[in-house]
Amino acid sequence: MTMTPRFHKFALTAHVISSVGWVGSVACFLALAIAGLTSHDGQMVRATYLSMELITQYIIVPLCLASLLTGLVQSLGTKWGLFCHYWILIKFLITIISTIGLLVHMQPISYMATVTAESMSSSINHRLQIQLVATSGAALLALIVATTLSVYKPKGMTPYGWRKYYKQHRVSQRYLGVK
Repeated sequence: MTMTPRFHKFALTAHVISSVGWVGSVACFLALAIAGLTSHDGQMVRATYLSMELITQYIIVPLCLASLLTGLVQSLGTKWGLFCHYWILIKFLITIISTIGLLVHMQPISYMATVTAESMSSSINHRLQIQLVATSGAALLALIVATTLSVYKPKGMTPYGWRKYYKQHRVSQRYLGVK
C-alpha cells in the first residue's frame, strides 16, 4: 500500500512538524524542570510547575500522539515499511516507549503542580524535582536519537524486510522474463 505523492508530502510534513514540535516542547519542559529544581524563589517555582503541567497536557501529549500517528502512516504508506528496516523499528520503539513514559509521568507532573499551587512551603518533593529533570533529559535524548535515525537512515533490513525484498525481486524478474 503506497500513498499518492500529494498525500505523502502532506503526511511527511505533518510528521516532521509534530516530531520537531515534540522535541522542542520537551526541551522547554526540561528548561522549566531545571528552573524549578534550582530556583529559591517560591513564586518562580510555583509558576514553573504550573507551566509544566499546561505544556505537558496541551502541547507535549498532543504532539507526541500526532508524531506517533503520522509516523505510522508514513511507515505503512511508503516503501520503507514499519518492520522492514531496523532504523524504523528502533525509531518506532523509541516513540512507543517515550509515549508510555510521558503518559506515566503525567501523574507526578500534576502532583507537583497541585502541591505548588496549594502552598509555597518547603513541602516540595526534592526527589520528584530531580526525577522530572532526569526523565525529561532522557526523553530529549531519546527524541534526538530518533531524529538522528530519521536523517541518517542506517542500513540494515530485518529478516521480514529481506523476505519481502526477495519476494518482490523474484516477482519483478518473472514479469520481465528473467530467470
